[in-house]
Amino acid sequence: MKVAVVLSGCGHLDGSEITEAVSVLVALDRAGADYFCCAPHGEQHEVVDHLRGEAVPGKVRYVLTESARIARGRVRDLGEVSAGDLDALVFPGGFGAAKNLSSFALDGAACGVQADVERLILETHGARRPIGLICIAPVLAARVLGARGHSPLLTIGHDAQTAAAIEAMGGRHQDCAATECVVDEQNRLVSTPAYMLGRGPAEVFGGIGRCIETLLRLIPR
Repeated sequence: MKVAVVLSGCGHLDGSEITEAVSVLVALDRAGADYFCCAPHGEQHEVVDHLRGEAVPGKVRYVLTESARIARGRVRDLGEVSAGDLDALVFPGGFGAAKNLSSFALDGAACGVQADVERLILETHGARRPIGLICIAPVLAARVLGARGHSPLLTIGHDAQTAAAIEAMGGRHQDCAATECVVDEQNRLVSTPAYMLGRGPAEVFGGIGRCIETLLRLIPR
């Protein structure tokens, strides 16, 4: 089993949520899965000072370079990854998914999705390989698959505004506890709320562990 983990930078306000990303890697490693990290090559939408919670005007950081912090330097350019390289695909959350992998943070249901992210979601879905989506990342599948009439079933917990955006993009939303996950058997999607709802690392890790366990069971044998 080879699983691609798509990162979006480093830090929950402008990249991948670190606890979520590490929880994914721990869950995959515990399950004995072979995994690799990848990220788009390009500038972040913005750089945020995580101590103050404020954007830093004029500061530039790069998604692939920042993602290498989480991946201990072992990260591939997403543009060089295809569905033939993997058996499953996982997107941790963090605002990077809504700022760097898509424009959801700015445009809501009218958002666009980064070209290689959209391509890889479509390739993986077309190959009937499972996709895991954590925290805010389900909006990526809602935008890409919902626009093509696949009606993906997803969760971000129970935030009414984000759930409404998912449905406006052609998805279906199901409320879910932080320690649980929602499975779309038809589209081979597994999603969990993580820090959209979780009160701390234990709940987040519990939900992500269940998400990864379910994802691996969906891999065609």
